[in-house]
Amino acid sequence: MALPVVAIVGRPNVGKSSLLNSLVGKMISIVDAQAGVTRDRISAPLPVGEGYVEMVDTGGFGIEDPDKLTEHVETQIRYAMVTAELVLFVVDALTGPLPLDVRVAELLRHQAKPVILVANKADNEMLVGQSHEFQTLGFGEPMPVSSIHGFGRTELIERMAEVMGEKVQPHAEPVMKLAIVGKRNAGKSTFINALAGEQRVIVSETPGTTRDSVDVRFRMGEREFVAIDTAGVRKIGKMRDLDYYGYHRAQRSIRRADVVLLMIDSTQSIGVVDKQLASYIVEQFKPAIIVVNKWDLAQDRAAQEDYREYIDKALPHLGYAPISFSTATEGVNIRQTVDLAEQLFEQAGTRVGTGELNAAMREIVDQRGPSHKGGTKRPKLYYVTQVATCPPTIVCFVNTLESFDAGYQRYLMGQLRARLPFPEVPIRLLFRPRRSAGEDRE
Repeated sequence: MALPVVAIVGRPNVGKSSLLNSLVGKMISIVDAQAGVTRDRISAPLPVGEGYVEMVDTGGFGIEDPDKLTEHVETQIRYAMVTAELVLFVVDALTGPLPLDVRVAELLRHQAKPVILVANKADNEMLVGQSHEFQTLGFGEPMPVSSIHGFGRTELIERMAEVMGEKVQPHAEPVMKLAIVGKRNAGKSTFINALAGEQRVIVSETPGTTRDSVDVRFRMGEREFVAIDTAGVRKIGKMRDLDYYGYHRAQRSIRRADVVLLMIDSTQSIGVVDKQLASYIVEQFKPAIIVVNKWDLAQDRAAQEDYREYIDKALPHLGYAPISFSTATEGVNIRQTVDLAEQLFEQAGTRVGTGELNAAMREIVDQRGPSHKGGTKRPKLYYVTQVATCPPTIVCFVNTLESFDAGYQRYLMGQLRARLPFPEVPIRLLFRPRRSAGEDRE
């Protein structure tokens, strides 16, 4: 069962994103002095009472978005209000009630939802006292809090528990977390909305529409997943302040994902940004699918094999990753891509017995052994063992490290993928020196 929603609403710059981060104890939403940074609905689970709720941060109501996305932002705010079981109406204790606060209050009265009035930035006793003037908004005595200092956090959660009562729900971890990354306007948000079956995140032709990483829960049958929509990445030399936020959030999303979907725009050449993201995915040993989106716009729809060759040349370090051709706007190949991601997740979690692993490794070394480099020792690989999954991590005990260089390691990994049940995921090989019994006697 979906968690009940608690929506955080208010005018711009009252500290809604800071409040979300304070409540859940993590940097979920971007916090910046610039008004209107939050556009989409940013959510995170929060323990309340005997269960959990889904906290949802929203954009500032009434913001004049410079990219002409005001209507989109306010649609997301209204949707959050409609679906919420409880609304936290956030105001700024520093400024007192403003006309835009009154407009938000009028909107909330039409929703007929339980509302807790929260006076944020109440950083001292004087501001706590002044917060009483917000009673004129018609939602009773405000709860003074300071998101930055954590003041009032516990009391607010307790109040939420009183209002929610038995509506809270147990929280189950998703089967799999999917991070969707790529350069700007590759179609990531459209892909997410196709998964969710609703306009969960804003889609626009304006580059850089998504700024935060947005977790979107969706179900397929009895299975629940989380898809992480990320900000479109641009070349580092062209980044502005908010672009850096989005870039680092995209990197963090890759790190916490089980499988990464690297989205490529079929109408554009694979460029520097695509290669940078691919390199980071490889560095983090994450299973990945290269999703070629907008395939309906490709000049020759029958040329998938040619495009595969193109990808192999452009992104050789992701040569093990499967490729999926999709058209997110029409929902083409969306479910199949998630099914493929599940297969990769299963591969990454596979553990191979030591006997099977050593038998495979003996075949590989007999086929082509390491080169004898420097020194007098003839290179030997004594035995191997798998010590971890996600990624499959194999420790190789050898007599000399010099002969097992990067080139030979690539050979080993390619051969291991061909013989073991994880052919499409990264493998981490670790080499440890060990003397033979004869060397010990010497």
